[in-house]
Amino acid sequence: MRSPFKEGTEYFDPSKKEFMINYTVQNIEALVRKLKANGVTIVAYIEKYDYGKFVHIIDNEGNKIELWEPVDQDLTKTGGKTKK
Repeated sequence: MRSPFKEGTEYFDPSKKEFMINYTVQNIEALVRKLKANGVTIVAYIEKYDYGKFVHIIDNEGNKIELWEPVDQDLTKTGGKTKK
C-alpha cells in the first residue's frame, strides 16, 4: 500500500531517500531486540497507538523502514491472521 507524503516532508529522515518501506510484523519488541543485537540502526523507540505499534529502522543502504505490529482488529482488515 502506498501513501503519498507532501513534497519536502521530513518524515523519511534521516534517510536521504524519498520513500520508506513498511512491513507488518509480529512481536515487534522481540524483533527490535534481535535487530539491535545484529547492529541494525533503530531510529527511535517503539511508539504505541490504539491501532498498533511502530518503530523505524535504517537498512544498510540508508533506506528508512517502518515496522508495524497492528492490533488484531486492524490486522483482520488487511487480510492477515489474528491471534487466538
